[in-house]
Amino acid sequence: MDFIRPLYQRFSALLHELTKFGLIGIVAFVVDTGMYNVFLGLDIGPMTSKVLATVIAATFAYLGNRFWTFRHREQSGLGREYFLFFLLNGIALLFGLLVIGFTKYTLHLDDLLSLNVANIVGVGLGTLFRFWSYKKWVFLEATEPIPVELPDTEIRQDR
Repeated sequence: MDFIRPLYQRFSALLHELTKFGLIGIVAFVVDTGMYNVFLGLDIGPMTSKVLATVIAATFAYLGNRFWTFRHREQSGLGREYFLFFLLNGIALLFGLLVIGFTKYTLHLDDLLSLNVANIVGVGLGTLFRFWSYKKWVFLEATEPIPVELPDTEIRQDR
């Protein structure tokens, strides 16, 4: 059992980030799916409905991730982060659009259940890409501050 503590200490920051990212993701998923179905009900079309729902859900997710999940990470400018966040969400949106488009236009399944299953699969694929890309390019790892003074051991060596 002694091996568990070092493992937890090593991966605790990642575990906390994943938990928070997951909670924000669950709420964003509910927003995305709810808005997707609202737009489908308004007969907007599955592709346009997906784009609109994603923009709304991504706005919520950005705010949640910036100010809760990754708040401890370095802030590189709200404008830069927001631009990269939505660029990467646009790429992740392609996963959803491809799955929905394949379902509707290749498989010719356009019932509500099929479109929602396609949406869920697309969101799942996009989520894997988003977690990886946010950590890599949007919410950067905090850099360590440079010490102002040298430690005593280094000063003594110079004498």
